[in-house]
Amino acid sequence: MKASFSHQPEGYECPFCRIWGIERPDQGTKQMDIIYQNEKVTAFIAGKWWPNNKGHVLIIPNQHFENIFELPADYAVEIHRAAQLTAFAMKSTYGCDGISTR
Repeated sequence: MKASFSHQPEGYECPFCRIWGIERPDQGTKQMDIIYQNEKVTAFIAGKWWPNNKGHVLIIPNQHFENIFELPADYAVEIHRAAQLTAFAMKSTYGCDGISTR
């Protein structure tokens, strides 16, 4: 059930929705950061790296949903599928013993 109101402040611009909009030279994710994409989700290398973390990937739905309560199950399935593919790629690339997802 979709909420009838939004929590976003007036004039808010979703930083993830910018991936499909106009790229800004020194801000946000660029098309070249995308590592996986299908009709429902996009996985991309995060702009902020953490020390001792060689892989930091975000996976988002291609359609804007305000929160998890609005996220349809078919999108959640694709997020999981992309996370698993990304985990296998990281294990192959970096030789890591495990992957942490949040």
